[in-house]
Amino acid sequence: MFGDKGKEIERFIKFAIVGGFGTLVDFAILNVLILSVGVDQFAANTCSFSVAAFSNFLGNRLWSFPESREKRFVSQLGRFFIVSLGGYLINQTLFMGTSRYLFAGLGTLGYNLAKALATVVVLFWNFGINRIWTYRGI
Repeated sequence: MFGDKGKEIERFIKFAIVGGFGTLVDFAILNVLILSVGVDQFAANTCSFSVAAFSNFLGNRLWSFPESREKRFVSQLGRFFIVSLGGYLINQTLFMGTSRYLFAGLGTLGYNLAKALATVVVLFWNFGINRIWTYRGI
């Protein structure tokens, strides 16, 4: 029905589902580190984002872009993490800025809203750049 566009829509949906799982991992680690361990928001977000990014890489390699398994793992992982670094910078900027200025005074709810906003924005960055570079030719 949608031809090549349909395949890209399907890939985006799979990418978003993998990202949804990664988001659960991200939020869980973020909240455990902040609420239970007492890690500051910046460091907690760095740790949670990194674990989620690796989880997303594996899910996307295995499910969203299964043809990519023909490419070298380390090379593809390197590209994915370079893209994720850009996503991390966007995420961290939005997370810290909106947590401090837009959602200030809301406590746990505030930083979780900030994280949700940052996550939605980074979803589109990650899909677009990974589709163009990491998963090029697939």
